[in-house]
Amino acid sequence: MPIFEYVCKECQHSFEALVYGKEKAACPKCESKKLEPKLSVFAVSAKSGSAMPMAGPCGSCGDPRGPGACGMKN
Repeated sequence: MPIFEYVCKECQHSFEALVYGKEKAACPKCESKKLEPKLSVFAVSAKSGSAMPMAGPCGSCGDPRGPGACGMKN
């Protein structure tokens, strides 16, 4: 069951909808079927303990990309 995100063209309400088969979504606020699909973003969850730890900022210059990202020698 895919979840889609929409913005209603009639009332500008933003919402998510489960869409089954060939069904068309409708705005839950005004019931309009004039919808604009939104670009959806999805999240991925890593299993506990399998994710790599995030590096902190560079100790020499504070570059947020981490040690060695700026090219300065530590």
